[in-house]
Amino acid sequence: MKKIKAYLTLKNGKQFVGYRFGAEGETVGELVFTTGMTGYIETLTDPSYYGQIVTQTFPLIGNYGMIAPDCESKKPWVSAYVVREKCDSPSNFRCEETLDKYLKDHNIIGLYDIDTRELTKIVREAGVMNAAITSKPLVDFDGLNSFTIKDAVRSVTCGGVEYFGNPDGYRVVVWDFGAKDNIIRELVKRGCYCIKTPSFYSAEEILALNPDGLMLTNGPGDPAENIGIIENIKKLAGKLPIFGICLGHQLFALAMGGKTKKMKYGHRGANQPVKNVETGRVYISSQNHGYEVVAASVPCGRLSYVNANDNTCEGFDYPELNAYTVQFHPEACGGPQDASFLFDKFISCIKESKRNA
Repeated sequence: MKKIKAYLTLKNGKQFVGYRFGAEGETVGELVFTTGMTGYIETLTDPSYYGQIVTQTFPLIGNYGMIAPDCESKKPWVSAYVVREKCDSPSNFRCEETLDKYLKDHNIIGLYDIDTRELTKIVREAGVMNAAITSKPLVDFDGLNSFTIKDAVRSVTCGGVEYFGNPDGYRVVVWDFGAKDNIIRELVKRGCYCIKTPSFYSAEEILALNPDGLMLTNGPGDPAENIGIIENIKKLAGKLPIFGICLGHQLFALAMGGKTKKMKYGHRGANQPVKNVETGRVYISSQNHGYEVVAASVPCGRLSYVNANDNTCEGFDYPELNAYTVQFHPEACGGPQDASFLFDKFISCIKESKRNA
């Protein structure tokens, strides 16, 4: 097969030449990297990557093909996918198709034979930046420089209410800001009846579903952009047990009067150490975020977890509101299962709430 050249141009002017796979075309996005050694299927289908050109630091991608049950949503959300080497002959008994075909089917541009090590070093030093993939060397930087990710949550949320699990179980509203499917799987595994609602649902509509608990999910974009959601969280806080993950963690902190800020290059991968502030115990976690909660700005609750590498906020407890949130992913698919106990904690909070009702 003939190799077709394409150009990856960064906002700082640095240019990489690679070869196309997946869909044809050109695109602009926010360039990020993820360090996962496995889990490329989950990465591609994680809605939190909306608007981003994702670079895999692991050098060989696609070696176990694409497997539909491992997807975290119905489609891939990345703007483009950049790898060092792609595998065209996957070997796995569960394999359904190649990575190349999957990207073609979903109109996602891929680029391979890129020096992903050098690319990652640039992002680590200079920070996340816009990038473009083009068929010819980029000359006009206007579109590249002006690109921003907008309306991210509204773009990835479900279109209507969806139901999962046992109707006789605890009723948990999963407020979909870009939810990974494994959040629902973990709740259903624990006997919950999950009611997945769009991000644009109001507090009143959520309460009308008579939930026993509320899950604030992960999702893409700048958390501060979601003014309406933040206002609705204010109305819900203290009325039922709440568990927030990733974007849900950030949105709850903003609703409490806290602040968030963009990180230099974020945390993306399956090897991030988080430390329990109270016990000192360290857990290895899966993460995917580019914003952090400024812990000192949150006027209530208490800091529960910090990142052991850079000391950024990784969790908050709000005992007076029967709520807790974490920046990392306890559903961790793919990734370590160290923090799955946080789902058990949520079930305990629901049980306690019903006993005290």
